[in-house]
Amino acid sequence: MVRLSVNVNKIATLRNARGGNMPNLVEVVRDIEAFGAQGITIHPRPDERHIRYQDARDLKKVVQTELNIEGNPVPKFIDLVLEVVPDQVTLVPDAPNAITSNAGWDTLAHRDFLREVIGRFSSKGIRTSIFVDPAPGMVRAAKETGTDRVELYTESYASGFREDPENSVAAYVEAAMVAKEAGLGLNAGHDLNLENISFFRERIPGLLEVSIGHALICESLYLGLENVVNMYKHKLR
Repeated sequence: MVRLSVNVNKIATLRNARGGNMPNLVEVVRDIEAFGAQGITIHPRPDERHIRYQDARDLKKVVQTELNIEGNPVPKFIDLVLEVVPDQVTLVPDAPNAITSNAGWDTLAHRDFLREVIGRFSSKGIRTSIFVDPAPGMVRAAKETGTDRVELYTESYASGFREDPENSVAAYVEAAMVAKEAGLGLNAGHDLNLENISFFRERIPGLLEVSIGHALICESLYLGLENVVNMYKHKLR
C-alpha cells in the first residue's frame, strides 16, 4: 500500500485567519492519524503564513506516524529541522513569495549545495527527499546528492489528467523507473486528488508515499475529513 501523508498547511491557514487557536492544529493532527493517515506533512515558510515554526516543535511531540517537514533549506529552516528531527525532510526550492511550490530542483546545478545540506540531515538520522520534476536527468543527478528519496512534482500530471491521462502520466512512469534503477525511494505530491490518485498509483512503479493537502481539505468540506482520509487510503491500496 502507498502511504498517505496528509499536509495540514490549510488547517493552519484557517486557524491563522482569526488569530486564535480554532481549529486546534494539534487536535486535528491527532484526529487525522486516528482516521488512518500514515503520516503528517507540514511546510513552514519563512513568513509563517500557515504553519508556524512553533507548530513543528508542537507536532513533533504528538505525531505517532511519520512527521515530514518540507521547505526550502534556508538557514532558519535547516536549524528548525535539526532541532525537531522529523522522520523525513523534503527539500523544496520554493521562493519566499511563492503561493505554493511550483518547480522541482535542478539537481545538477545545485548538487553540491544539496549534498552538504543532506549530509547534515542524514547525520541526525533524518530520511531525506528532494522535490524534482519528472525528468530522468534530474532524478539521476539526485542520487549524487546522497538523498534517500525523490518526490515527483505532480502538477503537470494533474493538469493534464482529464484530457489525456496516459500522456500526462508517461513522464512520471519514466522518472519512476529511473529512480528505481538508481536505488532511490519514490514519493509524489502536488494537486493529487480523489479523481486522479488511483490512476497515478496504478501506473507508477515503486511509489512509496503521496503527500496531499489542499485537495484533501477541500474535498473534506463536502465529504467529511474522516471519510476523505479513508477514501484516499482505499484508492492507494
